[in-house]
Amino acid sequence: MMRRTLLSQIGLSQIGLSQIGLSQIGLSQIGLAQVGFALVGSAVAPGWPASAQGKGNLASVPIEVVGDWDGSLPGSALAVVTRMRAVSLAGVRLLSDRQPGRLRVDGHRSGPPSIWLHDDGTSIAWVIVDIGPRDWSKLAYQFGHELGHVLANSWGPDAKPRNPCQWLEEALVESFSIRGLGLLATSWEQDPPFPGDTAFGGAIRTYRDRVLAGYRAFAADVGADRGIAAWFRAHRSEMETEGGVSGPGRAAIPTLVAELEAGADRVEDLGALNRWPGRSGVPMEQYLPSWQGSCAEIGAKGRLAERVKALLLG
Repeated sequence: MMRRTLLSQIGLSQIGLSQIGLSQIGLSQIGLAQVGFALVGSAVAPGWPASAQGKGNLASVPIEVVGDWDGSLPGSALAVVTRMRAVSLAGVRLLSDRQPGRLRVDGHRSGPPSIWLHDDGTSIAWVIVDIGPRDWSKLAYQFGHELGHVLANSWGPDAKPRNPCQWLEEALVESFSIRGLGLLATSWEQDPPFPGDTAFGGAIRTYRDRVLAGYRAFAADVGADRGIAAWFRAHRSEMETEGGVSGPGRAAIPTLVAELEAGADRVEDLGALNRWPGRSGVPMEQYLPSWQGSCAEIGAKGRLAERVKALLLG
């Protein structure tokens, strides 16, 4: 396995699921057949590899499944993450100039889900997940969050998380995953990836609704359900130090889910994140205009960036 240099890990490690009252639910009980998949190598120069030089984008590059899946068939896990990617990115223009050449989904039995930032010159976006046997709802949720980081250009060797604005990226990609779960539930109900498993779409929807309900309850407790500008001013210092969404930053998630669900043109703006020097390590007053400028550079409409700026800063 290519782990020459571990720079950092980012992802759901900063989100305490117990804080939103989420238990594992809706495990599919059917026997699942092995699904074949191809492994495709892609070597590039160190630094930011660019598969955008002609070898596909995040929606089309190969996915490989590796690691320890704790009783789940790797091919079945592949079917779930492939479907989650497809529904999450359907209709989304992928405009970033920092597309990976391959997605690797690495099953672990312990530790938090994350992105493995590796400095080995490859164009692999390396996602780590940690699920129980056939826990497809949890797999889709964890993978969706990390896929959001990849979409937001946080998979290359320079993508180490940085305060003060890391909390916003975490909230955005968590919202991206929740949006994707709703789409996955509908897709599963209409055309399940496994024969005879239509009903499991309802379990995915229940899982998604429970996650979102936890965030909504917290947002109401801190007043963010009445507008997040005042909430942001009140909690800004803590969020900019904490860096994740296990603290007050999670109150923004219901608002951000609604913004992303307003249209695929909102989602495309995530591909403009982190393309400027300093990435999330700049003040919000610089981060948001930088995001808007990056949208213009790659041809994204900038509607989400504009809305987030208006919501937070007025």
